Amino acid sequence: MMIRQPSSVLMFREAPAFRNGPECGAADGDGRVDIAMTLDANYLRGTMAAVLSILQHTACPESVAFHFLTADADDHGLASALRASFPFLDLRVYRFDPSRVRDRISRSVRQELDQPLNYARVYLADTLPPDVRRVTYLDSDVIVVDDVRTLASVDLAGHVVAAPEYCHANFSNYFTDAFWSHPALNGTFHGRRPCYFNTGVMVMDVDKWRAGGYTRRVEEWMAVQKRRRIYHLGSLPPFLLVFAGHIRAVDHRWNQHGLGGDNVEGRCRGLHPGPISLLHWSGKGKPWLRLDARRPCSVDYLWAPYDLYRYSSPLIDEW
Repeated sequence: MMIRQPSSVLMFREAPAFRNGPECGAADGDGRVDIAMTLDANYLRGTMAAVLSILQHTACPESVAFHFLTADADDHGLASALRASFPFLDLRVYRFDPSRVRDRISRSVRQELDQPLNYARVYLADTLPPDVRRVTYLDSDVIVVDDVRTLASVDLAGHVVAAPEYCHANFSNYFTDAFWSHPALNGTFHGRRPCYFNTGVMVMDVDKWRAGGYTRRVEEWMAVQKRRRIYHLGSLPPFLLVFAGHIRAVDHRWNQHGLGGDNVEGRCRGLHPGPISLLHWSGKGKPWLRLDARRPCSVDYLWAPYDLYRYSSPLIDEW
């Protein structure tokens, strides 16, 4: 008996075709919305659901261009799976070289956070073509239940990054005692009011990022982390070190984060009060894994309607 895994192309259903409404401008002009995501075999199911949710809830789905960064050796197969499920999708796939960041990564609290592709967002401005001047970056474990154009068109007011920020969070917990006891390091926050923000939902001015050399600035803090441990949590802290207190704040409705629970056990969490435009399963627990294991959290049923996965178990061939 041989267990045959179906190819990625066969594992997902084809989504409906979504067309622009009469209010939409030219898809290749000012009306275009650029979305960037990573593309990984382990998160492909989440990516499919995220894309479907974006297209379903925007009035101008044909005006949305998707940019996928992948470090997967089977990048062609992953792209083929996306094109099979979304034949009309405007998508481009870019190869992200893991060696660019591998030696800069320090061990964190969860192995998934240490994967090179988790740092690809640092290199968006170096990867995207020159005609992409503003991009909305989204993690693969999100569902968008509002028109993404509202988020993508937020007024950056001269800032490089816009995102929901959370000033009630205990910001000091993201850094070690070695950081807070070193004036030359913690002095980076002098003159600003730093607040936590989640890098899984960001709007970026790509031109300003390039002109300001922000990739290098983030890398410099990663180099400090390699010499002396100043933070714990993957790619988030170096973003906070560079941008916290200097971002354009976006309404919290655009990142209902933490639905995956904490980074160790992934326990269930409920929704925060208030309106919701984007659901985000940040944390260890992912809705497709919990649903398959028949141990879902209540919020996972909000993700399920966007699941294009065709199979619940491998196909079995006898020979």
